[in-house]
Amino acid sequence: MSLTSPLLDVPAMGDYAYDWALVDVETSGLMARRDRVLSVAVITIGPDGEQTGEFSTLLNPGCDPGPVEVHGLTIERLQGAPTFDQVAGRIGAMLQDRVLVAHHAQFDYDFLAYEFARARMWLPVSQRLCTLALSRQVDPPTHDMKLGTLAAHYGVPQQRAHDALDDTRVLAGVLRASLREAARLDLPLPLVTCPPRAESQFTPKPPKTPCAYRNPGRLTPGGPLQQGMKVAITGETAHARAELVGRAVAAGLNMMTSVSRHTSVLVTNEPTVDSAKARRALAEGVPVIDEQAFLQLLADVRPGTTHEATAVRIAPATEPEAEQVGSMEPVPTTTPAVPVPEAAGFPPASPCSSVPAPRRSELSASTSAKPLVGRRVLVLGGVHVDAAAARTRVVELGGSAAINLSASVTDVVLLPGGEGDRRMKRITALELPVHDLHWLASPTTTDQNAVALRPQEPHVMPRGGVIDLPVPHGGPAPEWYVTAGWTPQSDCEIDVVAFLLDEDEQVSSDDDFIFYGAPESPAGTARLLTGGPAEQTIAVDLASLPPATRRIVVAAAIDGAATFGTVGAIQIGAALGSSGAPVARATLDAATTERTMLLAEIYRRGPLWRLRAVGQGYDHGLDALARRYGVDVAD
Repeated sequence: MSLTSPLLDVPAMGDYAYDWALVDVETSGLMARRDRVLSVAVITIGPDGEQTGEFSTLLNPGCDPGPVEVHGLTIERLQGAPTFDQVAGRIGAMLQDRVLVAHHAQFDYDFLAYEFARARMWLPVSQRLCTLALSRQVDPPTHDMKLGTLAAHYGVPQQRAHDALDDTRVLAGVLRASLREAARLDLPLPLVTCPPRAESQFTPKPPKTPCAYRNPGRLTPGGPLQQGMKVAITGETAHARAELVGRAVAAGLNMMTSVSRHTSVLVTNEPTVDSAKARRALAEGVPVIDEQAFLQLLADVRPGTTHEATAVRIAPATEPEAEQVGSMEPVPTTTPAVPVPEAAGFPPASPCSSVPAPRRSELSASTSAKPLVGRRVLVLGGVHVDAAAARTRVVELGGSAAINLSASVTDVVLLPGGEGDRRMKRITALELPVHDLHWLASPTTTDQNAVALRPQEPHVMPRGGVIDLPVPHGGPAPEWYVTAGWTPQSDCEIDVVAFLLDEDEQVSSDDDFIFYGAPESPAGTARLLTGGPAEQTIAVDLASLPPATRRIVVAAAIDGAATFGTVGAIQIGAALGSSGAPVARATLDAATTERTMLLAEIYRRGPLWRLRAVGQGYDHGLDALARRYGVDVAD
């Protein structure tokens, strides 16, 4: 496709036509706050589809260029190239008043934001569109969502992968095809608002030194400190706080920023101080000592037990099973609820968070048959209980329950009221098979309804289902991406968060709480990525996690008074790498009054990492959830 030809058929695209700025960067590494941009390309396209500008350049980063075998940009090639601040004005002018478009747009956006901050300039972008997130909504039958794979699927020629300018030209073709598919399916664009970012946010924060020892428990009266004990400090101290923390860490203690029932001792010179830590220590019966006693005990800290490092190995290719929390025993795929361990300190979940099984009088059929394998079924209408039961039945029959219309949807089940759904007009135009509830009792499919299947369809997980996470043979374990998606909401916002927990089901520090206000852990091992207003992802580098991290909990919370009852089902998918197709997928039916929900967890089990689809809701807000995992939340 010629870049001078219209990108879009404007009369047919309507709301899909914008002023676009297509961007690609090649970088010295993957961490935006540490690594640098080596080359950048920008192509601008108007709402009429005509290209209006093009710019590309190599950049001299003033540092090692990193993985030359990937991008081919050696120190010699970059010598004599301009620095970013020398071209920032021109790039900024091309981005101004346009929607930034990139494949994995948050990556490119974050790198540009840091480079503009170093140049003492603002990144002039107010909206961005990620073609990766758009492709996940469209869901074409490709084996992954890499730019080259999508280009081959849509017939877009690619000449030089990892060349910024060629990648941007390829991106133009993929954007064109993706927008046409989105228009065909009447999908809303996953545009992300990009507010101005303060320069202070770009100051690297050193990660907490992981404690190498297991928590031996509480300090006994008159007893010694032992390596691995969790210690918190509150109130004024005679010695500098940093000095006390440094000496304690050097001795092998685990210094915490909050107090929980797993805290070994609280250090304070003011036992009656009215701080959150002191109140929690009193409530939990945590021992309290003063600074002088703490310094004396630091002189003789007893040896502790080290964490057992878990080597991430290849999981056997076996059929995943459902598993109860804390148990190796399999449970039926229709398990009504996933119990959360009492050790985590949670109150019982609200009764409405248990989704009842389907009505057997209406959905009576042998569960041994799997007639819906490879089918993706969208359920519309019905009260929450009936819709949840129908989606559960779809999974029992081997199918995948969709929450939004996409290219992979093969069938629609219409419950009472579903005929008024705004998507029905498009479903009718697409001539998708529409069934009533009784179809799920004995579903039949025909060749006319057949769709192109991926080489490897994602494993469909029921609520409570567990799979072993595989890693590629002969290579390092890449990041795992757990993506949550839901039907776009107009009256509330949903925030996805993650907690990196130790053997006590507690964060080692507040840095192990990943949320919108702190979207990246200091070491970069866990990150929150926003693909659109109805999609957020937690990326975790399992190979780089400290041995003390035993579990990563991915949760969602609603901001405000709304509940998950108005949101409907949430879909989660787990993929290897940012552009990987889902290895596993689960549809979790939100309940009625819950404001927070545990979506999934990745946890160590012997030499393996496992993924569990949870789907457990609570009526309290995110602050209560964070406190229960040991995060220090201000009152």
